[in-house]
Amino acid sequence: MKKTIVWLRRDLRIHDNPALWEASEQGIVIPVFIWSKEDEQMSLSSYASKWWLHHSLLSLQKKLYRMGLSLTIRQGDSLDELTTIIEETRANAVFFNESYDSSILTRDEMIRERLNSDGVEVETFNSHLLFPPGILLNKKNEPYKVFTSFWKNTMHESVIQPKPTPVEFSTLNQFLPTLAIEDLKLLPSVNWDEKLVEHWVPGEDGAIKRWQQFSEEGMSKYLEGRDIPSFDDVSLLSPHLACGDISVRSIWFSSKMLLESDSVSYMHSSVEAFMRQLIWREFAYHQWIHFPEIVHTPLREKFEDFPWRDTDEMFTFWKKGLTGYPLVDAGMRQLWETGAIHNRVRMVVASFLVKHLLISWQEGSDWFKETLVDFDVANNAMGWQWVAGSGIDSAPYFRIFNPILQSQKFDGEGVYLRKWLPELAKLPTKYIHTPWEAPIDVLQKAEIELGKTYPFPIIDHSFARKRALEAFATVKTNI
Repeated sequence: MKKTIVWLRRDLRIHDNPALWEASEQGIVIPVFIWSKEDEQMSLSSYASKWWLHHSLLSLQKKLYRMGLSLTIRQGDSLDELTTIIEETRANAVFFNESYDSSILTRDEMIRERLNSDGVEVETFNSHLLFPPGILLNKKNEPYKVFTSFWKNTMHESVIQPKPTPVEFSTLNQFLPTLAIEDLKLLPSVNWDEKLVEHWVPGEDGAIKRWQQFSEEGMSKYLEGRDIPSFDDVSLLSPHLACGDISVRSIWFSSKMLLESDSVSYMHSSVEAFMRQLIWREFAYHQWIHFPEIVHTPLREKFEDFPWRDTDEMFTFWKKGLTGYPLVDAGMRQLWETGAIHNRVRMVVASFLVKHLLISWQEGSDWFKETLVDFDVANNAMGWQWVAGSGIDSAPYFRIFNPILQSQKFDGEGVYLRKWLPELAKLPTKYIHTPWEAPIDVLQKAEIELGKTYPFPIIDHSFARKRALEAFATVKTNI
């Protein structure tokens, strides 16, 4: 029988896994995961991402074992390890789902050419996105630079149906040398990761359960809930999508079924808003593939000379949630505790760093890379460039989130603030968004001593806004 190595990467699942499905249809399946130096250099090298990867691999390993397959784990150069396994098994083919990092694409093409020259069949598939990057272009046959136009175009494009889930596999009747997942040393050396277990269930089963719960209970309230950080009406699927625990195509078609089966207008609006977020993710990848410099370099050249005021002290206050602005601090505390941050609050904390503190977006991007379990190179880069105003489709330079008004509007009763800032829990709602305005007796009753138990604001909002506008004025001719 044909023997096919299925090289698993950002696709740690059984359902809608084109490489796995096609291999299962053609003969014996040999699932392989290789931790390479390229992976170390990519998004998977961050603490939070590696923690997630470790547990997703464990989940996949158990699932494959129940289906009669052993997951072979190797570490080293990808081509060397694949060549070794081909020699060990006399495999005829290597199938894998594509990755869209430019350096990885170059490496994968080199591997394809080398294996083909050795007489080994190589097939690749799109699995991580709804539309392979590069196929969606505007009327000028150029990459889209405006999300709204991109979104409208995708509504006229067909998405390939998800592949079925294999019910059985033909297995290799041979033992292969393999590392234990623990040998990859993906878990952080500090105990920070222990608290992540309380908030997440990495892996395919956890992803499917989360999707079912959201689609049945949270989807109908998504349109409103996505902006209210104290609500649980968001999908929480982003880390599963980032690691490939769940298929974006399966989510897309399930969402379309909800859209077509429910005539209630508010449900329709919520489903469409959710699907729009899936397309926002696509837009990020399509930008990344066309403009790989987006990860570290502003796409608007004028921003290379932006007058940033990077300071370690202010950056530390921001990272630790000690800015004196409750919504910003609550978001950064949530990030450190859970490895995630509510999307509305994510925009506010990013804006605060870039526009209130004038600290470069690259600094914030690097911190998110280390701490977000849902870190995704394309999404993260586009999000930060959007906030900074340096991307191709970005927030206007004069859009400076007021952290006080954002807090009052989206967490009026202070539920989110009290959860993540317990030192402010006893403060009356009237002052929860601006503790520095509370009278002394109110602060004493709430057991708060500003400057000790909770900081004064590290910068005045009005001053910061004026300073930011002056800084952006130096580059706005190109915005």
